[in-house]
Amino acid sequence: MNRRTWALPAVIGLLAPVLAACGGSGGGDAGDGAIVVGTTDVFSASKQAPAPFDPAFAYDAGAWNVLRQTLQTLMHLPRGGGEPEPEAAERCGFTDTNSERYECMLRDGLKFSDGSDVSAEDVKYSIDRVRAIKDESGPLNLLAGIDTIEVQGDRKVIFHLEEPDATFPHKLATPAAGIVNPKAYEAKKLRAGFAVDGSGPYSLKAEVKGDELVKAVFTKNPHYKGALKPKSDKIELRSFADTDAMGQALKDGGIHMMTRTMAPKQIEQLSKESGGDIDLVEMAGLEIRYLAFDTTDPAVRDKAVRQAMAQVVDREALIAKAYGSTAEPLYSLVPTTVVGHTNSFLNKYGKPSDAAARAILDKAGVHLPAKVTLHYTTDHYGPGTKVEFEELRGQLNDSGLFDVTIKGTDWDTYRPAQLEGEYPVFGMGWFPDFPDADSFIAPFLDEGNFLNSPYVNSAIRKQHIPQSRREADRLTAADSIEKIQDIVARDVPVLPLWQGKQYIAARDGITGVEWALNSSSNLQLWELGRGVSK
Repeated sequence: MNRRTWALPAVIGLLAPVLAACGGSGGGDAGDGAIVVGTTDVFSASKQAPAPFDPAFAYDAGAWNVLRQTLQTLMHLPRGGGEPEPEAAERCGFTDTNSERYECMLRDGLKFSDGSDVSAEDVKYSIDRVRAIKDESGPLNLLAGIDTIEVQGDRKVIFHLEEPDATFPHKLATPAAGIVNPKAYEAKKLRAGFAVDGSGPYSLKAEVKGDELVKAVFTKNPHYKGALKPKSDKIELRSFADTDAMGQALKDGGIHMMTRTMAPKQIEQLSKESGGDIDLVEMAGLEIRYLAFDTTDPAVRDKAVRQAMAQVVDREALIAKAYGSTAEPLYSLVPTTVVGHTNSFLNKYGKPSDAAARAILDKAGVHLPAKVTLHYTTDHYGPGTKVEFEELRGQLNDSGLFDVTIKGTDWDTYRPAQLEGEYPVFGMGWFPDFPDADSFIAPFLDEGNFLNSPYVNSAIRKQHIPQSRREADRLTAADSIEKIQDIVARDVPVLPLWQGKQYIAARDGITGVEWALNSSSNLQLWELGRGVSK
């Protein structure tokens, strides 16, 4: 195979170019029909999570990867990044100077996949439905700033916002604002199971075993009318039990491409191999990992305990042990490539220091060693998570200041327990809803946040977040965003650990791979086609 390098335009001037390396293997072929994509994401329907693909409930990267192929949104992120552009809409924009009135005109002739018309009332119904259901696991926070939705005729939708929000076009580009067919979705009740009915570029057929989806088959929607240009008639997304099984399927030709979550060792091996017919594509990513704290729990209620943990943790050693070259240290909730980032934790704590941590604890009169349990999910973020938490335990215990135990739990149990406040300290990952600092701040610190966190800082909620949203120029918003990061470093309601790169491995003959992930790590399967790779 020829060695090749792909480069993407920078995302609003933020993301580094794509790098490429070659891997190799022989093997069979997945066939001349559907392009088959592998993932280790698990899609299950349970009592705790009955509606994995309902946009009023779905709020994780895996589910959104399905919804983005099947539901239209008024806006979308262009393939090379940048500001949102109209998708189901013909045009959208603020009609006032305060960023409080946002108006969209739908494209003429929009239809759902069943052939029925899409109207402005359907847009209103879909978004109002998410707001009415108010599922605690769902993406309500993205739409919480809407006051009322007005419809004029069949095609005009007007959003009246409670406060100025320059990021609102980004929010309309997320599956939270996906347009659903009202005939298939009740107004105030989640739709259980795996079916999706929308007007996106593909329709979905879910192949289910028990309560788990094993294959999602996407077929081009003949009624689709929007900004996207699907390159393939059929694409399959197959779930694998682990990264080894997924990697073997790629080598054997059982799948054409694999994406999240690839193991660090797997990535390293593919990057070193040469020849053969598999490419590894590396690009800058916005995924972050962090520890979160229940700041009301006795184990970590004292801010000094959280600050001491921040003082002890050695991010570089952690990454070297668990992730190698696939991640980079992160010293703020906002990644280094996003406007407004500042190294707040590094500025406050400097290099890891057991002595400095002891001084913090001694000053606060904390009894030592401080006993803490760190919780993590065993099956949601990939095989490196367990190694990561073993390393965290080692670093904290080796300081002599902590008595740390770790406990792993499957995601279906982990997430509900976390929301109920059962974990004093827990590990989480985050893929942004959109590539803006607001999407790394509000979901953790604003009212109704993703973590259901008891931490409240009035300056963040009442002053800095609203002020940052007033600024259409995001460079101008940086001052408020930096102040928020400094407060987080002081109070440590969360402890940022690292940000990851993103990877795709694909066989020769599959085109569009360089566009298959957007700046928020969401799959854009409509970009995949067949052709000659060079």
